[in-house]
Amino acid sequence: MPVKDFPDECWESIFRFLGHGRHLESVSMVCKQFLSITNRLQLSLTTIHDQTIPLLPQLLLRFSRLKALDFTHYNGYHHGLLHQIAQSGLDLDLLNLSNQRTLPLDGLQEIGSKMSNLKALICPNIGSLHDSHLVVMAYCFPFLEELDISFPLDSQATDFGVMRLSSMIENLRKLNISGNHFITDKSLFSLCQNCMSLEEISFFTCFKITQVGIASAIRIRPSLVSISFNIEKKRIHGPGLTPSTIDLDLIDAFRTMKRLTVIDLSNSFISDEFLHSVAEGGGLMLKRLILQDCCNCTFSGISFVLSECQSIQCLDLRKVDFLTDQCITKLSIFLQNLTSINLSGCCQLTNSTFFTLTRNCPLLSEIKMERTYIGVEGEGDPGLDFVVNLEVKKVCLGDNVLLNDASLVKFASTCPSLQVLDLNGCEGVSGECVVEILKRCCEIRHLHLAYTGIEVFEIDFEVSQLEVLNLSGSRIEDKALSIISRRCSGLVLLNIQSCWHVTEKGVKEVVENCRALKELNLKNCRLVSDDFVARVGISRPSLRTIITPSGVGDYY
Repeated sequence: MPVKDFPDECWESIFRFLGHGRHLESVSMVCKQFLSITNRLQLSLTTIHDQTIPLLPQLLLRFSRLKALDFTHYNGYHHGLLHQIAQSGLDLDLLNLSNQRTLPLDGLQEIGSKMSNLKALICPNIGSLHDSHLVVMAYCFPFLEELDISFPLDSQATDFGVMRLSSMIENLRKLNISGNHFITDKSLFSLCQNCMSLEEISFFTCFKITQVGIASAIRIRPSLVSISFNIEKKRIHGPGLTPSTIDLDLIDAFRTMKRLTVIDLSNSFISDEFLHSVAEGGGLMLKRLILQDCCNCTFSGISFVLSECQSIQCLDLRKVDFLTDQCITKLSIFLQNLTSINLSGCCQLTNSTFFTLTRNCPLLSEIKMERTYIGVEGEGDPGLDFVVNLEVKKVCLGDNVLLNDASLVKFASTCPSLQVLDLNGCEGVSGECVVEILKRCCEIRHLHLAYTGIEVFEIDFEVSQLEVLNLSGSRIEDKALSIISRRCSGLVLLNIQSCWHVTEKGVKEVVENCRALKELNLKNCRLVSDDFVARVGISRPSLRTIITPSGVGDYY
C-alpha cells in the first residue's frame, strides 16, 4: 500500500508509539498530513510562558484535541485570558491557573458555561481567594474531581465558601485547601461528610483546624487514601518550654485508616505513639511517608513505622537531624520496596549512607542527599568494594561543600544508569571530574552544575543524549561553550545565567550548533547585549525562550 493511502488512524498509532511533544517535531515537518496528525495527538500545553500568550489563539485553534492547559509559567496579567480559553471550543479535563495575579469571576463563569465537564482545576498561589470564588466554582464546575486552591497570597475564604463548595461538588476526589487561614473544623467536617468520593485531602497551615476536628473528620471518612497536614509546633511557656501534646483521639482515629497510602506530616510536632498509630492503621497499604522537619519523634518511632509498613516506596526524612549512618543501615532492612528517598539536611550522614542505600535497596531510583556530610568517608564506607545498582536514575547532591572528585567518581561507578545528576553548589567538584562522570554514566540527560566554580570542559567524545545543562553562576568562558556546542548537540535547555565571562561569540556557537535548543537563559551575562539576543530570536524562531541580559521575561 502506498504511504499516501495509509489510513490516518494507523499513522496515529505509530506516532503515539514514538512519543509526544518535541519527540514528534521532526515527524511533523515531513508533510502536511503528518503535521495534521501530530497536531491531533497533542493533548496538553504545559510550557505556556509570557512570550506564548500572543500566539495562544492560534495554538488553541491548531491543537483541537487539547485536554489540559497549564499556565504555571505565565506570570503576567492578561485580561482576556479566561475569555480566550472559554471561546476556544475545547473540551478540557484540566486547567492549571497557578500563580495568576487574579481569577476574574466573570471569566470563571464563562469557562464554566463552556466547559462544565472540567475534571481538575488547579490554582494555587493566586493573588486572592474569596468565598465568591468558591461559590462560582461550585456552580460552574459540578463535575470537578480535583481542586487545588492552596496558599493564596490574600486568603479571605471562610467556612461559608468551603461548605457551599462541599455541598455542590459531590464527585470531588482530591482537594488542597492549604494556606487558607480562616477555615476551621467546620470546613473539614463538611468536606468529609458531603464529598462521598473524597480520597485525598491537604490542609497545611490551616491552624484553626484542631486535632479534635481532624479526628472527627477521619472517623467520618476513614477510607481516605492520602492525608497531608501539619500539627503546629506550639510550646507552652514555662520551665523547659514543654511541647504541646498529641490528642489521644487523633491517635486512635489514625488506627481506623486502613486504606491510607500517603501521609505527609511535614513540619509537624509528632510523637512515637502517633507514628505507631499510623503504622497500625496504614500497615501494608502505606506507600508514601513524609516526615520532613518533624520534631519530638525518635529513631524508635521511625523504625517501628518502617518495620510495619515495608511497602513504602517514597520516604522523605529531610532535616531529621538525629539520623546517622548507623541509623540508615538499620532502617535499610525494611526498605526493599523503596524507589525514592530524601535525606537532605540530615547533617550527620556521610558517603556510607549513599553506599548502604544503593546496596540494600534494590528498587531505589532516586536519592536526594543535599546539605549533608557527604564527601566524608564514614564508618563502613566500602571504598572500591561497592555494589553496582542499575536502578538508580536520579541523584541530587546539591550544596554539599565537602563533596570531592574522588567520592563523586565512586558514586558514578555505583550508579552507571544515572539520567539526572544535580551538583548545584558543590564547589569541590572539578570540570575534569564531570567529564569522567559523563563517560561512566552515558545515559545522563539532565546535568545541574550551578555555582560549582567549574571553568573548563575538555570533552573529547559525543554527549548527544544530554538535554538539560545548568551552568548558572559558574566560571565558564567561550572556550567551554564552544566545546559544549560541538559535543552536546542534543541540548534542549541551557542555563548560563550569571556566567560573567561568556561573550556573544560563545553564545553564537551554541545557537548555531545546538539545533534542538529550545530554551536559553542569559540573564546577567554582562558581555551579551540585548540587541544580540534580539537578533538570535529572529534567526532562531524555534528558540522559544530567550532570557535577556536585562532580565526581561525571567522564567528561571
